[in-house]
Amino acid sequence: MRLNVFLQRAGIGSRREAERLIEDGRVTINGRTAKVTTPAEDGDVIKVDGKPVSPATKALPRLFMLHKPVDYLVTNQDPQGRPTVFDLPALKAPQWDDSRPRVMNIGRLDVNSEGLLLFSSDGPLAQAMMSPQTALERTYRVRVHGRLTPKQLSELAGGVTVEGVNYRGIEIEEEKSPSGSNTWYRLVLTEGKNREIRRLMEHFGCVVGRLIRVQYGPFHLGDLPIGQVSEIHPREVQSLLSDLEKRGIKL
Repeated sequence: MRLNVFLQRAGIGSRREAERLIEDGRVTINGRTAKVTTPAEDGDVIKVDGKPVSPATKALPRLFMLHKPVDYLVTNQDPQGRPTVFDLPALKAPQWDDSRPRVMNIGRLDVNSEGLLLFSSDGPLAQAMMSPQTALERTYRVRVHGRLTPKQLSELAGGVTVEGVNYRGIEIEEEKSPSGSNTWYRLVLTEGKNREIRRLMEHFGCVVGRLIRVQYGPFHLGDLPIGQVSEIHPREVQSLLSDLEKRGIKL
């Protein structure tokens, strides 16, 4: 196994971060300073800064929820200088105490969307949660200008193709009677392609005015205030890992 892969599985960081540790001479294998090309074999004693590491000693990943406001990009840095979620006071590094790790976002919400955005301290976990093969449900509330017909609702439930892109069937129900020219719907997706809801609604002649994600997998937005962050309890993280393992994903 490649050494950077081993270190990632041991929870040391991304593969690139692991390579930097190796290049800095902070990783040893069986007492010898490792190189990036040094393989990790069964039975090797691997240490980082003198401390033994292995997937068995990996700490439980940490997950955080953010109530994303509109007008914020989900990216670390924008070349055009537009605000990102990492500019929010709740996520700016100086505001985090020493116990909070570096995190990465799990999936995205576009700049005009709001609601639940998850962050993970563990790259493989983030990738597993985003994977279409994992099929974690994402629940949204959406307000559109217009109203879908029963036939269109049935088509959405069965899956449609829009401009050559195949979209899986989604659960969709009208939340309440239309108010004026607007209608609220509740949707459940298991794939989450780029701008999926907006494109599907536009395909049927409806324009999205507001889009809020309220659930991702087992995690609910609840009453978390806009712009605030909350850490998910370790018990819930462990439950998620057990669920992923049942789906054939072992991290």
